[in-house]
Amino acid sequence: MAVSLLSMAILAIAVTPISACNFHTRRSRSFSNPHTGTVYKRAEEAIDFEYVNSFDWHTIKEEYQLCHSGTSQSPINVLSSQGLATTHPPSFAGYAAHGPTTGTFNNWGFGPAYTIDHEEGADFSTLPALSFDNQTVFLTGWHIHFPSEHLVDGVRSRAEMHLVHTNAAGDAAAVVGVRIEPSTTTSSAFFDQLPTLIHFNDTAETAGVHMDHMLAIEEVGQVQEYWTYAGSLTTPPCSEGLRWFLPQRTLKVSTEQMVAMLEVSRFSHRIEQVVWNQAINV
Repeated sequence: MAVSLLSMAILAIAVTPISACNFHTRRSRSFSNPHTGTVYKRAEEAIDFEYVNSFDWHTIKEEYQLCHSGTSQSPINVLSSQGLATTHPPSFAGYAAHGPTTGTFNNWGFGPAYTIDHEEGADFSTLPALSFDNQTVFLTGWHIHFPSEHLVDGVRSRAEMHLVHTNAAGDAAAVVGVRIEPSTTTSSAFFDQLPTLIHFNDTAETAGVHMDHMLAIEEVGQVQEYWTYAGSLTTPPCSEGLRWFLPQRTLKVSTEQMVAMLEVSRFSHRIEQVVWNQAINV
């Protein structure tokens, strides 16, 4: 479809569920949004925002005003002195019950990403489930930011993986932000599952990729120690209303695994947001 990227972005917001990040490419290709499974075809256009000027996203167009005026924006800096959360305890029993998923692996233009296969028109309740409070949300995919978007005591980790969940209707509802750090003694079984990594300039996709996401949860201590807050998308239009979970424990990858991911990735963290109405651990 020969439309501009700006037009496509507006269309995506209007007709698809909210996603925790918008995925952009620099040349024509079809791809699956890893949050919703919706297939788009982008034309050769410049990206309408970049992370290096995330403090000014609201000046790009009117639809991005919340990026500046929102009261519970993401990402934020959390302080260990605040203690860990005892509220909204997450349960990943639905991940274990579901078992491995099949999906498509690609690069979202900034780093590795994965979209779980989902039948068009079906609700999302067939996907791995995360439960907290009195609601259940469903894992649609993940993507990685370099370096981490969230900070702990003012420090960023080397990377951060966002496990994105929607409600049964496909509206983004919760994100688990797993911080990733290299280790000289540990290799990640979760990342061992990945096929050959795809460069950010490469439009290739690898279909039929099987992944056990419970491995990632286990590698961060089942998310039993965590921070939580009410936040937003970390890309325009910066919509609010998502429940964020940040495991205290980082996911450790080998030096080789980290270097391989860095070689195919770009800088992709939004500027730290002011803590206002995020209600951390409340």
